[in-house]
Amino acid sequence: MILPGATDIESGSMGVPGAVQAEWVDLLGELEAVKNAITATQARLTVALDEATRADEARQSIRAERRGRGVPNQVGAALRVSPHAGAGFVSTSRVWVTQMPHTFAALQAGVLSQWRATILVRETSHLSLEHRALIDEEICGPAHLTELTRMSTKRLIARIKELAAQLDVHACVKRNAKAVTERRVSIRPAPDLMVYLTALVPMAQGVQAYAQLKATADATKATGDERGVGQIMADTLIERVTTREPGQANDVPVTINLLVSDDTLLAGGNQPAVVVEGASAGAGVVPAPVARNLAAHAIDKDTAWLRSIYVNPHGRLLATTSTSRFHPQGLAALLRAREQGICATTWCDAPIRHTDHVTPHAEGGPTSLDNGQGLCARCNHAKQAPGWRQKTTQLNGLHAVETITPTGHTYVSVAPEPPTPVRANNTTTSPDASPARTRDTALVPGADSTGAAPADPLVSGQTRRDLDSTPDRDTTASGDGRASATDAPSDGQGAPSARERSATPPWLPAVGVTGPAPGRIPRSRYSIGCQTTPAHGAIPYQPSQPPRQPRPTQGPPGRARTRARRPDLSWTHPT
Repeated sequence: MILPGATDIESGSMGVPGAVQAEWVDLLGELEAVKNAITATQARLTVALDEATRADEARQSIRAERRGRGVPNQVGAALRVSPHAGAGFVSTSRVWVTQMPHTFAALQAGVLSQWRATILVRETSHLSLEHRALIDEEICGPAHLTELTRMSTKRLIARIKELAAQLDVHACVKRNAKAVTERRVSIRPAPDLMVYLTALVPMAQGVQAYAQLKATADATKATGDERGVGQIMADTLIERVTTREPGQANDVPVTINLLVSDDTLLAGGNQPAVVVEGASAGAGVVPAPVARNLAAHAIDKDTAWLRSIYVNPHGRLLATTSTSRFHPQGLAALLRAREQGICATTWCDAPIRHTDHVTPHAEGGPTSLDNGQGLCARCNHAKQAPGWRQKTTQLNGLHAVETITPTGHTYVSVAPEPPTPVRANNTTTSPDASPARTRDTALVPGADSTGAAPADPLVSGQTRRDLDSTPDRDTTASGDGRASATDAPSDGQGAPSARERSATPPWLPAVGVTGPAPGRIPRSRYSIGCQTTPAHGAIPYQPSQPPRQPRPTQGPPGRARTRARRPDLSWTHPT
């Protein structure tokens, strides 16, 4: 990179004159001013886009509360940030342009940064338009720009609060009272398989809790404990919340959905795993030894369960379908595993809340794995705005969704590549192959003509620790993730031919659901394998008969029924 006054970036090792370094500092300041001016231009464009979109949707007779729902997603995709951040920029830009002209002018001039301009909006959100305009002129007016450039961020916040308290003390009191009602506890991922457990509480309660933890940690440290004060405080917090004895903070049983290949889990492989739903949006990629330790610790605490997820040679999860309008629980779990717990929208890092049809069900879209995607609530609602279109595609063999916005821009989101499973060394089936090995390959839809499975199973999520690994039994996953075992025929007659194994089944079962018995058609939408004793095998699920309609009572007109019916409280919301 060529720098002013130097030949390249390595010129610093040969000595750069002080005058040149001063030019670099001046250039940094000028670039910062240009960046702030660009932010002001982006804000102006964002407000114009929002107003134009709302006007177009108003002409289409769309309800006022639904207008502009897709604008935050368009802004977020253009700025390469999440839709949540895009929504924040849309609302903040509207305040800058329409309610705080002096703040917007300072941003255009490069005097005010985007963060400090956002603070001005945030700290005046509880005031009326008149009082907000007064604070805007008092801080960012032309006569106060010089003072603003010398003011630190904390002093800026203190100055805004001081002016707000002078103008409308009742609004400040109401804001504090509202903040108390918003107390909560949240969790979010942190690096290195850690999480931030955050409690938003009133200041007096938070200070008291911290002081108590600090006093306990100091007392424990005085006894010769080798842990640091911060470590003791964290352990004490977990022990008191989970009602564990001191020193047992690590013995809390918890189920963590772990997406890991069989090579990493069982064969000592080095491929990393993915924690899908350990926190609100997962904990991300973890090293292979850490994944094995997690599984071993869960088995010791009797909280581990496994679910097999089959993939094809390209690494894509096998297709599953359903005739239901909504995604069944097993299919929804597979969608979350494919997206690794994170919204499938480009640039969005929110956790999955909705399982959505790429092609809407009302337009004939099937309830299947290929036509499904996991989205957060905001992205699912945004794609229903007028002009949004989506279709499924593939990119390098992976599932992808192409989104076209109302302005014609196209964005493609690709599902993460799942952990690579162990490939079978010998893909041919010998004549003397054991029945168990042959049945294992037949369990995988889409096996090739040799009878070999497209890939060995990936192990994901949850399987009970009472998994049976004996070679003469088959293990299939039921709808709730449990393993059900069936006896293997001892005479070897249960092995299907290569043509039968390669034939595509007339229907594809949903994930965690077994297919129908050979030669039989399921009586219901699915044939759900129940966990039974080995002597009985898998029992197909049969739906119960619909309730019989009561006969109309014959009686004089206007006469009330003497027998009162019991109220149906199954829908009652818990109090």
